[in-house]
Amino acid sequence: MILSMKRTIRYTLGLLLTCSHLLFAQGQERISIWPDKVPGETGPKAAPVQTPDTSGSVTRITDVTDPVLTVYRPQPSKTNGDAVIVCPGGGYRILAIDKEGYEVAEWLTSLGYTAFVLEYRVPDKQAEALMDLQRAIRVVRSRAAEWGVESGDLGVIGFSAGGSLAARASTQHHKPSYPSVENDHLLSARPDFALLIYPAYLDQGENRSLTPDLSHLDDAPPTFLFGTADDRYGNSALVYAGALRDRQIPVELHFLPSGGHGYGMRPGNLAAESWPVLAEKWLERR
Repeated sequence: MILSMKRTIRYTLGLLLTCSHLLFAQGQERISIWPDKVPGETGPKAAPVQTPDTSGSVTRITDVTDPVLTVYRPQPSKTNGDAVIVCPGGGYRILAIDKEGYEVAEWLTSLGYTAFVLEYRVPDKQAEALMDLQRAIRVVRSRAAEWGVESGDLGVIGFSAGGSLAARASTQHHKPSYPSVENDHLLSARPDFALLIYPAYLDQGENRSLTPDLSHLDDAPPTFLFGTADDRYGNSALVYAGALRDRQIPVELHFLPSGGHGYGMRPGNLAAESWPVLAEKWLERR
């Protein structure tokens, strides 16, 4: 009886947390990044699907066919003129849209950044996801004055698969991934800085070396990396940091002994509580 009540309370609290973040996000400005047809899609645009899995009090969405940026603005007294695009993780199958998206955007705005949560295409659309991030970077640059970031830098932060996506955008910005829209090829798709938090899939080369499509590192941006030794994807951060170091790209790596994977920035996990403090200091020094 007591155990059942505890489970009910946990479920109710999780549901309330999920609903509060969804309602908060719905109150933000949302921008469809593709004005007309979405490249690579054959069907019509549709709203994403929220999965029934809310374990860990996480809202998960999938079936993204109409990629969207949700805009989070800092208080005018705090704004620093810079911006960050947030790429949630989810194995390129789903997006942990609140834990690794909205909550991160709220943190960034508290530091003075204008934040943009990207709903990139899933499931299993890695090429299309890169199109979405490259297009999102150009959309933000094209409308920078509107969002008060015209004189600032534009970075990316990604978690797990979102970290993979941010690394791909950092190293493949020189290659067009989609036909130009509204002459956006005139705008750079290179992020000015990148933060990769427990990134995955960066060590898919031979003998767990650098993933081959990340090899164009000569013009990669300064990068912050965070991982843990007990993360099954932990080697990704080590390999990518070494590759950046070899090419003399400014890189900062933090590697804790434990923390696991997919912890976001929620309290109760040392890794989740550590990386935002370290990242904030890195952003200030940058």
